[in-house]
Amino acid sequence: MKILCAGSLNIDRVYPVPHFARAGETLASTGFSQAAGGKGLNQTIALARAGASVRHAGAVGEDGGLLRQALRDAGVDDGLLAQSALPTGHAIIQVDPAGQNSIIVSAGANGALEREYLSAMLDGCAPGDILLVQNETNELPWLLREGRRRRLTVAFNPSPVTPDLPGYPLDYADILILNEIEGAALSGESDPARMPAALRARYPRARVMLTLGGDGCVYEDAGQTVRQGIFPVKTVDTTAAGDTFCGYFLAWLAEERPIAEALRAASAAAALAVSRPGAVPSIPTRREVLDLLRGR
Repeated sequence: MKILCAGSLNIDRVYPVPHFARAGETLASTGFSQAAGGKGLNQTIALARAGASVRHAGAVGEDGGLLRQALRDAGVDDGLLAQSALPTGHAIIQVDPAGQNSIIVSAGANGALEREYLSAMLDGCAPGDILLVQNETNELPWLLREGRRRRLTVAFNPSPVTPDLPGYPLDYADILILNEIEGAALSGESDPARMPAALRARYPRARVMLTLGGDGCVYEDAGQTVRQGIFPVKTVDTTAAGDTFCGYFLAWLAEERPIAEALRAASAAAALAVSRPGAVPSIPTRREVLDLLRGR
């Protein structure tokens, strides 16, 4: 089973700070680094490092060489990217001493994807293949509908939450992969324990994968509910933890592994990611995840 990730590619500009900047405050950073990022790119690289057969549909500007190289390094064909006249998307990321982050994103080329290009990328998919999308690019409603029309397995990570998100045709999603904030926005529930059932009531054809931070994660579909705890590690940077979880979870599903195994692998991968700085650099390899699962 192949996977097409249609999503964002960003240049991450990371600033370690003593605390997140408050309104009206000028704050001195304790450092600076720049790396490849964006939810789409992160998830594609997580899929590739997990061993999945993955392609990426997205766009960069003339300044996107860093992102093309990141895909090549992960074994993903960067020649499939669209070249935009707009600047490459970028993110400004504050990271506090506890490893938590605050992120501002500028869409750039991510907000100008053309349907003709996306349709050509979808032509490389077969019924049953996975189409993975997030909420950092344009044409998302069309992608959800087109994925369904082509009988793909549509996996949607509704991040970030935007005012127009509830109006998207989310009933076309086969798998919802989301955290507590996104779960609350789409379910109307404030209690995470009630979110999976509420989401499935609203979107009855979707399988729900809800991450719960330190409380692990829960998966629910029409026939089962499966929970998984975390792998305790010292948190350094949470920037790509959710994207790493998403990529590994779908990679295991593409191999038709049991849900419990997919959850355990994704949780182990996310634990390794938060123990390291950065986005793409923090995403572990399949060998590292398997070693953790085997207690090495």
